Amino acid sequence: MRVNQCVGCKEFPCGDVKHECFIVPDMSVKPHNISMVMISEVAPDDSADYYYGKGEPLFGQTTVQAFNDAGVRVSSVQELVDMGVYFTTAVKCGKTGYGIRAATIRECSLILEQELALFDKVKVLMLMGDVAIKAVNYIAKRAGQRRVIPAGSTYKIRGQEYFFGERRVFPSYLQAGAAFFIERSKRRMIAEDIRAALHAIDGVK
Repeated sequence: MRVNQCVGCKEFPCGDVKHECFIVPDMSVKPHNISMVMISEVAPDDSADYYYGKGEPLFGQTTVQAFNDAGVRVSSVQELVDMGVYFTTAVKCGKTGYGIRAATIRECSLILEQELALFDKVKVLMLMGDVAIKAVNYIAKRAGQRRVIPAGSTYKIRGQEYFFGERRVFPSYLQAGAAFFIERSKRRMIAEDIRAALHAIDGVK
């Protein structure tokens, strides 16, 4: 299955993102092999920096480093995919400014919802940053459920048990992009969250 052949955006209604940066994973994946989905915030300005880009894309470098920090010895995103981890963004276009409007996150969560529905064996969702958290909360609201992750700073809400249906959900910090290298304390917490998520895959309720 190629994900970008299954989901996409037809109308591009959002006004605060770069539509020319729109990207959905263009890679072949076996849905039944995926046990974890890691959702970061927005697509990069340069598609070459995306997770599945050729060479050493920035998103790939920082994500591999995050897993290495967690004790998972890998050297590429493809190795992580082979382990059962799928990577995507909550918002499929690049940012025009610092933030993303709530309406844009809500609109793009429709695409994310379709994307997540492709992976019926997923046990764990990792939400890397506030945009990813908001997107999954919008999906839950449309399903008639209460918000998956409560309001509050990531520092205070991480480390607790959250579920979306049968899937365990881990809120964490953004691991994709250059900002990952700035704060050591956040790198440490990301590593802790990845370790907890990997442990939960075998013992999820």
